[in-house]
Amino acid sequence: MKLTLLSLGLLSSAFAVAPISTAQQATQASPYVPNAYIIELSGSGAVARRSLSPVYDVMRKQAIEFSIDQEYDAPDILIGAAIRLSDVAKLSEIPGVQAIRPIKRPVSLLVVKDPKASGLPDTYSTHVMTGVDKVHAQGNFGAGIKIGIIDTGIDYTHPLLGQGFGPGFKVIGGWDFVGNNYNGEDTPQPNYDPLDQCNGHGTHVAGIIGASPNNTFGISGVASDASLAAYRIFGCTGFTTDDIITAALIMAYNQKMDILTLSLGGASGWTEGTSSVVASRIAAQGRVVTVAAGNNGAEGAWYTSDPGGGLGVISVASVDNIASPVQNATVEGTYFMPFPLNVTGAMPIYATSTNTSQVDDACNPLPDSTPDLSGYIVVVHRGTCLFTQKLANIAAKGGKVMLIYNSDTGGFSAIAVGGYKAVLISAEDGKFVIDRLRTWQLVQQFIDKSKITVSFPQSGGAFSIPNPSGGLISSFSTIGPTFDMQLSPALAAPGGNILSTFPLALGGYAIESGTSMATPFAAGAAALILKALGTGPAVGAAVPRILQTTAASVASTHTDGEPLQTVAQQGAGLVQVDRAVNMKTIVSPGQLALNDTANFKANHTISITNTGNKTVTYQLLHVPALTVGTVSVSTSLRAWTNAHNVPSVIPAAATIAFSGSNVTVHPGTTKEVVATITPPPGVNTTFPLYSGFIHVVAPNETLKVTYLGVAASLIAAPVLDSTSNYFGIPLPTLIDASGRPQEGPENYTFTSSDFPFFLFRLAFGTPKLRFDLVSKDIALTPTIPSKRSAFTWWWTQNAAATFGQIKTIGPLVEFDYQPRSTDDPLSGYGTAGFSGTFANGTRIDDGQYRVLLRALKIGGNPNKEGDYESWLSPQFGVIAPP
Repeated sequence: MKLTLLSLGLLSSAFAVAPISTAQQATQASPYVPNAYIIELSGSGAVARRSLSPVYDVMRKQAIEFSIDQEYDAPDILIGAAIRLSDVAKLSEIPGVQAIRPIKRPVSLLVVKDPKASGLPDTYSTHVMTGVDKVHAQGNFGAGIKIGIIDTGIDYTHPLLGQGFGPGFKVIGGWDFVGNNYNGEDTPQPNYDPLDQCNGHGTHVAGIIGASPNNTFGISGVASDASLAAYRIFGCTGFTTDDIITAALIMAYNQKMDILTLSLGGASGWTEGTSSVVASRIAAQGRVVTVAAGNNGAEGAWYTSDPGGGLGVISVASVDNIASPVQNATVEGTYFMPFPLNVTGAMPIYATSTNTSQVDDACNPLPDSTPDLSGYIVVVHRGTCLFTQKLANIAAKGGKVMLIYNSDTGGFSAIAVGGYKAVLISAEDGKFVIDRLRTWQLVQQFIDKSKITVSFPQSGGAFSIPNPSGGLISSFSTIGPTFDMQLSPALAAPGGNILSTFPLALGGYAIESGTSMATPFAAGAAALILKALGTGPAVGAAVPRILQTTAASVASTHTDGEPLQTVAQQGAGLVQVDRAVNMKTIVSPGQLALNDTANFKANHTISITNTGNKTVTYQLLHVPALTVGTVSVSTSLRAWTNAHNVPSVIPAAATIAFSGSNVTVHPGTTKEVVATITPPPGVNTTFPLYSGFIHVVAPNETLKVTYLGVAASLIAAPVLDSTSNYFGIPLPTLIDASGRPQEGPENYTFTSSDFPFFLFRLAFGTPKLRFDLVSKDIALTPTIPSKRSAFTWWWTQNAAATFGQIKTIGPLVEFDYQPRSTDDPLSGYGTAGFSGTFANGTRIDDGQYRVLLRALKIGGNPNKEGDYESWLSPQFGVIAPP
């Protein structure tokens, strides 16, 4: 795969009436690092390593200025380098360069401070719901298994994380690739010490895997005896880039980590990103790789993260826990915190409003009549604005301790309060306090001169309450699959509001939510399996299948009779570690990717191996899950609207016929069964995802195979949004230097801010998106019409039958494997800034031109002209500046 990226930059910043003023701003807003690429060399081993120097020599002879950020030396994984240069077109012509991939940014930590899902799981209850407690009872705590944590580093001084670094400690090693000050934009400052005392995310992850038990908080790592290595790729704040992720993956692989875990990701939807490809190759070598699925459940289906989309990688969804640990306050209520609020003595209450229906309470500055609040517990209602905005207004009047009472519909879960001393209490407790306060205000002048007070016991106040959404998929958990129909997420683990370790400088303990928390849990589960079954490559490669075939399917609701949650969000279901460790039957494969109707395969062979010492008769059953419509298509408007929150449920399911519904398997032997799957009929107008499970039932255990397909042909899915739904103007469009859609021919000097931008949305992913410069008089009927063109347009699926044969003047840019846009009003679109040069950096001659935009449809043949959508820009002129 050869890519070029230079004169155009995809942006995610908000579009305004005024234009983005400079090309530099456009570059900074791009999801790619400017002029930065990962090159991969052909061959492997010593041959490829020797090839790096000749490549550099050729670049120097051609006067290509470049710098080297990283070099990758892992035979069978990646031989290459991360480099910066301005003329990438010439690089693609150098012998031995097999692939060129732009370096993506940002890649973020996948943690949710205020999830919509209810409930705060405690560590012990997560072990109970996944069978970890049963494996621990067998004496298995993962001793001898090495887990590489690619994250923000670890505060290894924490008493639950070994209080040391290096051989003989819990954290046996690692590397800091970036330094404290790195934020994703500046230059990394690597060093040997991956200590994190300023971010906390990696320390939280480390505690979920390996926290030592027998502590006052009841925290216990899933694999508390495992050895950890910290590969720090984030600074104290900000994000990271995939060249650094790739370097960390390769170092962890070369240092013989049994398991690599990454609680991070960026929107992708594909299996082809650099870090996904590298993670796939590592998994193929028999190492276990767990990656967060993402926290974008509200964005609907087809929104998987990179590198979680890698083949063989365990992409992990989040499940809400069954219990919520809280703390008691003396006003007959609870507050949402894992340990007591650090307030001693009783304090009087002050309410910013006694109207419990006022949800914008304290969103504005408090009135001048507000007393000094430094001696009060301040009670404020949740709603409308950010928590930190309310708390800042209270702090401006001296407030130091705040209770935020929940709305009737808000989830009782961890909240983001910045640096303020504040906790969430329930709606009922808040109304109770306000009611008492109102009563006191009415009678105080006649009867009671005292004040209502609240105190916070510093010991003995902890207990657990049931979580109403416990055992269900967290609403924030990303919905898949990948655009190439790979199952992502692969499975699920507890991830909703997990209590774990945190840097001592930041309090020592914290509650976090996200697939970031589910991912290390899955890594710990894998460690227990490796400890029980062995650490060889064959076992490591089998771990994804083992976890999938022994997982527990997750319901869509707690209502009896409702179907199971779609596989697109739960994967194979919630990990059951005791079943995985103690299974007597091997079922293969763990998952079936049925693809779309154009590439559908009906017959699938399932093998059943009896590893026990008795003959077993197995029964095969089909258990369907939800069928969900993922989009809404209006043929009259060619509209494509992404699903929001919960995709629409379709009352239809696949049917499965088995070659034998009962199969007898003798000890030590294997039998095969053919499952013939028929997709649900008559539902292809919404590109529905259908899914479910094939259960293999023995008298003492049940295993399963997970399947997922789409009951439509994905090549029919529109890629370029051609409606006016988002901005109120038809898309794509060309934005002139004044920030308005270009209506007729215009000239540009390409100096200062005098250049155009292309504004577009990707309604679906595309494996290839490219811009080419063409003549203003090109004879072409694109698939997407433009009202501002001198041509007469019509659209049809085959209208692009000749554009590939039309001569182009030169390429401007090509982006491969692009995700779809979201419906976010601030970032749900893309722009491409045109700098007046070709992809190789040479200036375009003065003249009149158009730009041809092409997007390859899902499943399309890149060499087949009819498989692209196309759009022509209005005419514009390139003129020399005066």
